[in-house]
Amino acid sequence: MYESVKKTNRVIVAYEDSISWGYGAEIAARIADDCFSWLDAPGEARGKHRHLLWATPHSFEDAILPQVETFKAAIAEITAF
Repeated sequence: MYESVKKTNRVIVAYEDSISWGYGAEIAARIADDCFSWLDAPGEARGKHRHLLWATPHSFEDAILPQVETFKAAIAEITAF
């Protein structure tokens, strides 16, 4: 993981759990602490929307979980930084 940050100077942490207080938030925090000097842009975390944490029907899956467009937006943000 750190080798990728050193190579690209950027990071996106993506996961299907809540974006706050989940394992992805811990990974993003650890990368920010351990790789700060290599990062050229803030790390991006993409996960389940905070306000939609309750169980939802399958039809809402696209609305609450990260999708391809979510990652395209994150990539655009960190490359434009």
